[in-house]
Parts: sequence; C-alpha cells; structure tokens
Amino acid sequence: MSTPVLRRNGFWFAVALIICLVSAIGAATVQSDRGNVDIKDMQWETSSGRMLNALLFRPDTATADTPAPAVVVSHGWWNNREMQDANYTELARRGYVVVSIDMYGHGNSDPLPSEEIAVNGTGMYDAVQLVADLPYVDTERIGVEGHSNGARAANFSIGIDNTVETPLIAAAFLVDNEAFYTDSANDNAYFNYYGSRDVGLVADQYDEFFFRSYSPEGEALTPPRDFATTPNAQSFLHFGADPSTFDDVREPGEYYSQDVDGEEAVRVLYTPNEIHPWSTVSATTVGSMLEFFETTLGAPDTIAPDDQVWQTKEFFNALGLIGFGMFLVTFTKVLLRTPFFATLRVKEVKKAVALDKAGHGWFWGGLVFLAIVSAWSYVWLSNREGLSGTVFNAAPSFWPQGAVFFIALWAAINGVVALALMTVIYLVRVRKQGTSLRDLGVLPGWGAAGKTILLGIATTAAAFTVVFIVDYFFKTDFRYWVLAVKWFPADKIGYALYVIPLFLIYFIGNSIAVNAFSRFTLFGKEWVNTAVLALFNAMGPLVLVIWQYSTFFSTGYLTDQLGGIFSIWLFPTLVLLPVAAIISRKLYRETNNPYIGGIIMALVVALISSSNTLVTTF
Repeated sequence: MSTPVLRRNGFWFAVALIICLVSAIGAATVQSDRGNVDIKDMQWETSSGRMLNALLFRPDTATADTPAPAVVVSHGWWNNREMQDANYTELARRGYVVVSIDMYGHGNSDPLPSEEIAVNGTGMYDAVQLVADLPYVDTERIGVEGHSNGARAANFSIGIDNTVETPLIAAAFLVDNEAFYTDSANDNAYFNYYGSRDVGLVADQYDEFFFRSYSPEGEALTPPRDFATTPNAQSFLHFGADPSTFDDVREPGEYYSQDVDGEEAVRVLYTPNEIHPWSTVSATTVGSMLEFFETTLGAPDTIAPDDQVWQTKEFFNALGLIGFGMFLVTFTKVLLRTPFFATLRVKEVKKAVALDKAGHGWFWGGLVFLAIVSAWSYVWLSNREGLSGTVFNAAPSFWPQGAVFFIALWAAINGVVALALMTVIYLVRVRKQGTSLRDLGVLPGWGAAGKTILLGIATTAAAFTVVFIVDYFFKTDFRYWVLAVKWFPADKIGYALYVIPLFLIYFIGNSIAVNAFSRFTLFGKEWVNTAVLALFNAMGPLVLVIWQYSTFFSTGYLTDQLGGIFSIWLFPTLVLLPVAAIISRKLYRETNNPYIGGIIMALVVALISSSNTLVTTF
C-alpha cells in the first residue's frame, strides 16, 4: 500500500481517537461543573444482601460543617444510571449531593431475583440509607427522583420509609409513572400515601404506558393528555381526598400546599407535551424537577431552572458516539496493514459500476421487500403471547435478558430472509452473468475466514478498551438518549454470548446483501448507493415509528397492533442499522469481504444491548 494511503488511514485513526478524547474531556468538564463537583463510582453490598452500583456527586460546598440536601435519582426499566445524566449534572451544579443508582438487575449492579422485584425499592432505599450516613448531607432534606420504573422505585421506597421510626425521605419527584392514589387494603379508597412529604408528578401527555383512566370493564376512557382532569390526578393534587368530597379543579403547574400532621406539604402536577422516553432529555422536565427541589429542599446555589448546561454534556457524549464509530473503521484499516492481516486486503479496489434496467428492478424490489418483512416481522413477534414471559423476564427462560433476546430474534429472522433473497438473486441473475460467490467475497476461503473472525474480535476489543479508559479516567461514556456505549463488568460478556449467534445471522446477512449483491453506482456515485442502502436498512423500523406516533399524536391512543415498549425499542435501531451499512461498505471496499463488517457490528451491538438492559434470575 502506498505511503499516502498509509498516512491517510493513520490520520483518520488519530482523528477518531482525538474525537473520543474531546468527548470525554468535554462531558467530564460539564458534569463535574468544571471541577467543582467530585464524582465517585461506588459499589457496595447493601442490607439487601447484594451489590449496588452508583455514581456519587459531591459538590465542594457540601461539607460536614455545611451539609447539603441530597437527591437519589434512578433510571427506568431496561436502562442504567447514566440515563439520569441531565438530572444529576444540574442538581450537583446547584449544590445538591446526588447519587445516581443502577437499580438491581441493571447496569453494573447485581442481577435481580424475580421473587424480589421490589426489594428495598429495587435498590433506591438502600441508596437513601447510604446517603443518610454521609457526614456532608443534611438528613432533614433528602429527596428521591425516578423516571418510569425509577418512579415506581421511589414509591416503593416511600412505602418502606413509612414503616421506619425516623423517616428519611422528605420529597419525591415522580416522572412518567403513576403516583399511588388508592389503598388496595381498604377497598381501593382514595388516600394520602405520601403523608407530609412534598411530591411532584410528571405525567406526559403522550406517555406510552400510564395516565389513562379505565372503566370497570378495562376500557380506556381518557388518554394521557386528559390525565389532569381525571379523579386520580385531582385526588393527588388534593392530598388523597376522595374526588366526591371537593368541587374545585386544581391545575397542572400550580403548587398546592396543605397542613398534614402538623407539617406543610406540597403537591404539584406537570403535564408536558412529551412521550415517555423523552423526559430523560427534556429541558422542560429537567426544569420542572429543578423547580420542585428548589421549592421543597432548597438549592444551596440558586440558579434559575431554565439555566441548564447538560445539553452541552449531551453534545460531547454524542460526539463520542461518532468517534467510536470512526474508530471501528479506522482501527480495522490499521490492522489490515499489519503483516498478519494484510492478506485480507485486495490489491486493487474494484470500481463500482452502474446497473442495467433489470438490475434496478431487482435492487429496488429487494429493498422494498426486505423493508416490508422487517416491519411485519417486528409487529408479528411483538404479538406472540408465547414469547411475552421471556421478553419481559416474567417466566424462567434460557435467555437472561428478555428484551435483548427479542431484538436479536427479530434481527435473525430478517437475516435469514435476506440470505434467502440473495440466494434467489444469485441463482436467477448473478450466476448467469458469470460471477461466482468467490468473486463476490461470499466464499473467502478457510484461511481468510479465520483471520476475519480474529480481526472482528480484535477491533471490538480495542474499541471497548477505549470506552473503559474513558470511564476510568473521566467517568463518562458515549451516548445520546436511548443509544449508549458504556463500560460494563465481565458478566455482560457472558450475557452477550447468548445473543451473538442471532446478531451474527443478521449482520452478516445484511452485509452480504448490502455489499456483495448491492455495490454499484446510483446517479454515477457510489456514495448515493450507500446512502440509499443505509436508509432502507432502517426503513422498516422508521415506518413503524411514524405509524405508531402519528396515530398516538392524532388520536391520543397507541395503535392496537404495537405496544408502547416495542416502539421505544426501535429508536436505537434507527441509528445502528444505517451505521451498519456504512461501516460494512467501507470495509468491504478494501477487502471484498462482507464478513468483517458483519462480525464487528454483531459483536458491538450484542455488547451495547447486553450492557444496557435488565437481568432477572429465577
């Protein structure tokens, strides 16, 4: 390979590393408030008898002489502690001590036994007890905040707190999960579960799961956008009173206070125009949270709720995702220029040529067919009742991570269909043109196959080594919203092994389809062909997301055929699938080998998935 090419590859490899470094430094600077907040990665065995992992944020102003209020924050189901980064960044910046937990079964905490699904608030109350022992925390001002299942964890924690001699929780902010309105032990009568604590509730107008009212027969009567008018919402704002006992209607966004057991308590309801997962990256909801805790606990450093900097951290985290993707390509190319892997490169990159009219028919027809199969198979799988016990970790199963298994199974089905279609195209068209599978790179030879596998493993290991280094030195990772590349303990590798075979079927099949059978020019440009393939890789999920949310926004209800969590699980695929087409194409051009990109993407996606979900044991 010529010196200019070597220099070019080295240049872009260096750029990838620099982007990852800039991402880490930038995100760390923001979340530490330019060094004014000390951040510790904690793991300890709790009174529940299992290991809990959390990030501790201690502002410089929090000392034994000047103890600060504290807030324990929690992510939702199938997520991890870093999903609270907007909240912990802004709270710590204002002088609060913050602990962001990995709930049991999530992130880097111990797996969650199915029979102890709510143990100690799924870990939240264990964290509250830890916080109460910190010498620089004002134990009279401890709050809890959680999103989705994190809000349920807060509810469970308050239930535990109600039973202790000296309650610890003074305020709770519940985001995107129901408050407790009625007492099941008392004929479901309305009651004040929260006592004299201050409580805020965020009920998204387009929440996929909660804030509907139902008839006795289970029929939905009101959509989430009408929640504020329902008896549950009004009872909450009236401190648990039965709606039949009052006539006034209380409004969202207003703070209501009342004397409860000799103490003044606060209730407030927020109803932002958002969907369930968006609350984690919503300036509106973050601002509401900051306003609530400033009102109830008092902020040591008074900063306006709308003065937020977490978006800058989000930018740097997202920049890291770009650097991570670039690293996968550039590091692979660096290895391809070592003596061991050099035999995988082609001597000369073949130029892409235009297709004839019949070829265009096969190409566009195949794209549409595979997009339809992708969308249909996802909906079909989501409605298989026999899978629900496994998918939602509700029944014993071979698969320890049900959500990841669902996505991997869907991927494998689409991989098989793609391989079948390529077989038909080869037999009907390509072979008759005198092109063999070896010419296409589908049969690289046994020697090349072994090196291909080693190359894929080496690149993946190197990429996640960068992630580990970034976490160790900067306590950051690479993420945006629901897509996260984060560090993980060794057990996640074991969980990934369960689904790697399924992901290999898809990503190898996809790479063969995208490259061996679809590399040519469109409008005279190969990059146009790559862009079209990247778009159609995600076309099925994209259509489903548009269908789901256009229906939801126009009617107030989800489609009957696709549950809310299934549409949310599609969001990461809208990024990963186009990226897979681009990465595999860049590597195929230099190697005529569709397996390199397929293996790398399968390993990376399996590790990303397995480190960002729930593990339940039976």
